[in-house]
Amino acid sequence: MTTCGRQVAVKRLLLAIPERPISRVTLDVGPVVRGEAGLWASLTVDEARDLARRLLAQAALADTVASTDT
Repeated sequence: MTTCGRQVAVKRLLLAIPERPISRVTLDVGPVVRGEAGLWASLTVDEARDLARRLLAQAALADTVASTDT
């Protein structure tokens, strides 16, 4: 649960189509307790890795800013 009240779920979606199996990473950001709509995304493996890199880079920047504020 995030501090703004959203539940974030990251899962794997596997569609076992015999001719071409499809595997995706899903990101489900649930609605806020107040009822605001949530969102859902299906990412390829490469898209999920790119998103993870960008999230980690932003977290590192946030850490840097937070450590200079104290």
